[in-house]
Amino acid sequence: MKFTEFGLEDSLIESIEATGYEEATPIQEKVIPIILKGHDLIASAQTGTGKTAAFLLPIIQKLIKHSNDGQVNAIVIVPTRELAIQISQNLEGMSYFTNISSIAIYGGNDGNNFSNEKMALSKGVDLVVCTPGRMIAHLNMGYAKLDGLQYLVLDEADRMLDMGFHDDIMRIIGKLPEKRQTLLFSATMPEKIRQLARKILHNPEEVNIAISRPPDKIVQEAYVVYEPQKPALLQHILKHTSCKMILIFCSSKQNVKSLTRDLRRARLPASEIHSDLEQAAREEVLMQFTSGRIPILVATDILSRGIHIDNIDLVINYDVPHDGEDYVHRIGRTARAESDGMAITFISEKEQNRFAAIEELIGKTVNKGKVPDELGPAPEYRPRTRKRNGGGGGGGKWRGNNRNGGGNRNGGGGGNRQGGGNRNGGGGGNRQGGGQHQSRNKSPKPQQPKQ
Repeated sequence: MKFTEFGLEDSLIESIEATGYEEATPIQEKVIPIILKGHDLIASAQTGTGKTAAFLLPIIQKLIKHSNDGQVNAIVIVPTRELAIQISQNLEGMSYFTNISSIAIYGGNDGNNFSNEKMALSKGVDLVVCTPGRMIAHLNMGYAKLDGLQYLVLDEADRMLDMGFHDDIMRIIGKLPEKRQTLLFSATMPEKIRQLARKILHNPEEVNIAISRPPDKIVQEAYVVYEPQKPALLQHILKHTSCKMILIFCSSKQNVKSLTRDLRRARLPASEIHSDLEQAAREEVLMQFTSGRIPILVATDILSRGIHIDNIDLVINYDVPHDGEDYVHRIGRTARAESDGMAITFISEKEQNRFAAIEELIGKTVNKGKVPDELGPAPEYRPRTRKRNGGGGGGGKWRGNNRNGGGNRNGGGGGNRQGGGNRNGGGGGNRQGGGQHQSRNKSPKPQQPKQ
């Protein structure tokens, strides 16, 4: 199902398309209509199924239609600062061409960030992503304007209860209006989650989504490399493989275009497919690929879902997919029907944590191949384990909507926000990682968000 079929605002569709997404994941197909209809929801879904977009997109859509000026309109509560940062980054991309303001509120930074958070909570902001302990610290001060709150999301609720945040969650909910839409997401559904749901949800819909698993007949392999080694490694593999049909996935149209040019310069017969091509051009490229006239096809995730091509021998993930669901769909293009297939993933240093999360989700440790000696030394595979501390401290970053400023993803600080004193982009002032509202003028397009 395409995102254009949900009836979303044009500005939201433009933001989604700029991140590279076109097809909804199973949880998005089920959950987005429920949220748009205004129902409370309890959903069992792991990270990697696309659940973040499943709740952010319909909330953004509803806030575009109606938000209360001078109030906090929506709160997403998460267990850790790392998850707060990640969701806030996703939110920035998904709302890029809309007029939605947001801030991430989490612990572990300096007092300046606390001041920025205070300003947002007291003057009003559309959407807050927060850890429980940090939000409690603000609520104790008495200035947070939550009377007009419309939407509450608890993400990774089971993890929050395991970390001892039950009382904090209930204190926060006690400050919210009774009339609101509440969404609860949890990877597991133990009785303590059911009890929490009975306390805070009203006649909820229930959705259960399990992540897909790749077929066993797909041989999975990965290479841990430095980012600059990827082009040479790819050419090495392509020049030494006996595979006849090879599909290469990149995470952006820009990478697809530049990589295809590089392969052609190396006299490797490659073509490209992405959303910039007209439908007729896409069909022509697919016909050439399926007929064997072009043995190498470089693609965005436009080809990872809904298009079935038999006899693909090899899938190469030039970039690590952003979540487990995308990984499964990508490599599922090979080993179709009765045939076997192979999937190779290139893992740069900054992609190691993401790939480790995918391995955890698919329940498999993927074999790491040896990088050819002629490419030079390669990094070790040493992903960091997920941190489980959340709550108090300092931190959080205002998400202004003029992208000419910078900003540190790990805390406040960051970026001049040009304009911004009110919801229409009026007023002036620099936003040093914080402030009231943001202007609606934006510059470079967002990158594909993480799930």
